[in-house]
Amino acid sequence: MRLIFLTALTMCAFAANSILNRMAIDSGASDPAGFAIVRVLAGALVLTALVLARGRDVPLRNRRRLIGAGSLSVYMIGFSIAYLTLDAGLGALVLFAVVQITMFAFTAASGTLPTRQQLAGAAIALGGLAYVLWPSGTVRVDPVGTALMVAAGIGWAAYSLAGRSEPDALQGTAANFVIALPVTTLALLVTGAEWQMTGLGYLLAAVSGGITSGLGYALWYRVLPNLAPTVAAVVQLSVPVIAILGGVVLLGESANARLIVGASLVLGGIALAVLRRQQS
Repeated sequence: MRLIFLTALTMCAFAANSILNRMAIDSGASDPAGFAIVRVLAGALVLTALVLARGRDVPLRNRRRLIGAGSLSVYMIGFSIAYLTLDAGLGALVLFAVVQITMFAFTAASGTLPTRQQLAGAAIALGGLAYVLWPSGTVRVDPVGTALMVAAGIGWAAYSLAGRSEPDALQGTAANFVIALPVTTLALLVTGAEWQMTGLGYLLAAVSGGITSGLGYALWYRVLPNLAPTVAAVVQLSVPVIAILGGVVLLGESANARLIVGASLVLGGIALAVLRRQQS
């Protein structure tokens, strides 16, 4: 029960990231690149302070940082730049589909084939997510934006898989954020992105970085060793649905039958995949 609660809390933190990002960018309080940079900076500062308060050090010189910080940087850079040209709903669908495929492929390559019920659950959940997120009308697919979102999905999948062997979730996450900060900042500024942020934009980015990203990612690394990669992949499909429901409650957005049906499929698919794992 504790694992279920912590996993659900982590998914809510991830969804809160999406809501904060939308609030900042849709209102014009921040541009995507500026939000991402401040987000990583805030996460690095908060996590480092917490590690030092525990009398520990931030393990920057560690081979785990090659994958942890590297994949986090790829995710942050690809995610931020892709949304400049990609529809938000389609971008989220590409991101989570790639995460699914990558983590399931890793599981198969490591010698543990997903069960039929896990595959069925993932397919149902992904189908429900597509039903909710697929844009209405003509869909313009930007190849560069799509490629960047694919890279972001692979980066996040690698970051999640790396967390399964992290000995200390808080220290590892802090080190990943510290190393990812200069890499992410340099890459985003080189793209020529304009820095346009208001006080509200800085505040939302700081909350996203310090709390829902920094602490949320540390919590993710805390629960990952207790989740099979297939289960970790499937449960993340709940994040866009939680974010949309959060938009209904917090931002006054409307709920419709499409959202209800799609959300039911996502949750049902997740339950199918997870329950199968618990029974085995």
